[in-house]
Amino acid sequence: MAIGDILYVMASLLFAYMTFVIIRGNFQRKFDDEGNRLDLKDKDKDKDKKE
Repeated sequence: MAIGDILYVMASLLFAYMTFVIIRGNFQRKFDDEGNRLDLKDKDKDKDKKE
């Protein structure tokens, strides 16, 4: 294999890994520790729980 081919494979693997990490991080930020979606929570209920 030529050096260009090796660099192409390495860049492809790095791109796939970085894409996976970014998507996983975005997905994990949408949920709290209990598995509830943060964007669907009723914000008034959260305020009542904190008080």
